[in-house]
Amino acid sequence: QVQLVESGGDLVQPGGSLRLSCVVSGGDFSSYDMAWYRQASPGKRREFFARISASGATLYDTSVKGRFTISRDNAKKTLYLQMNSLKYEDTAVYYCNFPQLSNSWGQGTRVTVSS
Repeated sequence: QVQLVESGGDLVQPGGSLRLSCVVSGGDFSSYDMAWYRQASPGKRREFFARISASGATLYDTSVKGRFTISRDNAKKTLYLQMNSLKYEDTAVYYCNFPQLSNSWGQGTRVTVSS
């Protein structure tokens, strides 16, 4: 079973930046697309917002396009998310996963945007 460990979440002011990481253990990381998801509250569904293909092509939801950058380091089996110009509505627990696979979720990392 592939395990995912997200980190880097924090409390940040509006307009600030954060970099999230997702370390993958097990599995063939470099062969699959990876994606970031977020869940604003326990009562809301987890939503996709950024994806990177095995070859490095990226796709973003309009809510984050131009502010967030997804990247990957296949040698380190790590997925990254650079988050700039953070807004209140970016507050959520952030998760990574393989969009093409049925894989368990990690514990996520919490990002809180507040003044």
